Amino acid sequence: MVTASQTPPGWLARVSMLDQIHLLAAVTVLGVLEQAYFFLQVIYARRLFGISPPKTSGPPEFERVFRAQVNSSEYFPIFLAVLWQAGLFFHQGLAAALGLLYLYSRYCYFTGYRTSSSERLAPIYFSTGVLWILVAASALGILHSLLSHYMGLNVLQLLTA
Repeated sequence: MVTASQTPPGWLARVSMLDQIHLLAAVTVLGVLEQAYFFLQVIYARRLFGISPPKTSGPPEFERVFRAQVNSSEYFPIFLAVLWQAGLFFHQGLAAALGLLYLYSRYCYFTGYRTSSSERLAPIYFSTGVLWILVAASALGILHSLLSHYMGLNVLQLLTA
C-alpha cells in the first residue's frame, strides 16, 4: 500500500484535478469518435457512388452525407471550446450532460440529413440550442470567476443572501 508520504510531489493535486475534468474528457473522446464515424461514412459514400477526392459533388445521396459531415466538423471546435469552458467554470456534470445531448442531436442530424435534407432541421435546431446553453453557462462561470478573483465578489453568495 502506498502512503501519502511515498507519493511523488504533486501527484495528489493531479488526481484531484483529474476528478474535476474526467467527465469532460469522456465526452470529448465520444465526440472525437463520432467525428471519426462521420468521416468513415463519407469514405463509404465515396466508394458507393464512385466519387473520388477532391470532388465534392455527385448524386444527392452523396452530397447530403458529405454536407452532414462537413457541417458537423465545422461546429466541433465551437462545441469543444464551450464544453470545456462550461465544465471548468460553471459545472462539470451539467456541461457533460449537455455535451452528451449535443452529440446525440448531432448524430440525429447526420442520420436525418443522410435520409433527406428536411430531416436535418429539428436536430440542428436542438443542437444549436444546446450550444447556446453551453455558451451561457460558460459566460456565467467565467463572469463569476472574474468578479470573484478581481473584485472579491461572490455572486452566488449575493444571490442567496
